[in-house]
Amino acid sequence: MAVFSGETLLCIRGERTVFADLDFRLESGGALVLVGPNGSGKSSLLRVMAGLLRAADGALSWDGEPVADDPEGHAGRLHYVGHLDAVKPVMSVFENLVFWARLRGGTAGAEDRVAQALATLGIGHLLDVPGRYLSAGQKRRVNLARVLAAPAPLWLLDEPTTALDRDAIQAIEATIAHHRQGGGMVVISTHADMDLPAADVLDLARFTRRPRSVFQGQEDEDMDDEDPDDADMPAREAG
Repeated sequence: MAVFSGETLLCIRGERTVFADLDFRLESGGALVLVGPNGSGKSSLLRVMAGLLRAADGALSWDGEPVADDPEGHAGRLHYVGHLDAVKPVMSVFENLVFWARLRGGTAGAEDRVAQALATLGIGHLLDVPGRYLSAGQKRRVNLARVLAAPAPLWLLDEPTTALDRDAIQAIEATIAHHRQGGGMVVISTHADMDLPAADVLDLARFTRRPRSVFQGQEDEDMDDEDPDDADMPAREAG
């Protein structure tokens, strides 16, 4: 059984402590739901988990081994879906997904994996549509289809239900359930009511050291909503 954990994590953005002394533990088949007010660090924690943002203190571990010792190996075991989509506007949906499927899962069977991902999320009819013609909800589902088109045990999902209708949310719930049944893990930040049985909840407000004014809270929200250009692969670190 794989275990992904973090101990005494400290995140600083600019001169602000976003969260401190934060611990978590996630085992195979588990789900961790991040909650808390805007600016409490949900997006920042997901980026720390993905290796896109370096914690100022503390450590991440996979099966007891420091993630920092093998960042490329960690990148290969996860999918990160942030606020920004990774849909290239001049490429068709199929071309976008085949690119990611081959990059993350190899060329063998890539097209079949893409077709299955599109069918699972109910967007097979968009196969030949260029990215620039997709609605916000369609782009979101294409972005999530990348996760299905290449296997990875750890899914890090930041507000995956944004711009989706109830049917699409139910499809994502079923997909997450199937992933967990196969031993996969998921960490998810969401304001929607999602059906995630036996999920643990991590309230980031518990790890914020000081209260914020109304104006500072708005500034913190804007900071926490920033997203790196790379919507999946932790190819660089920020902070």
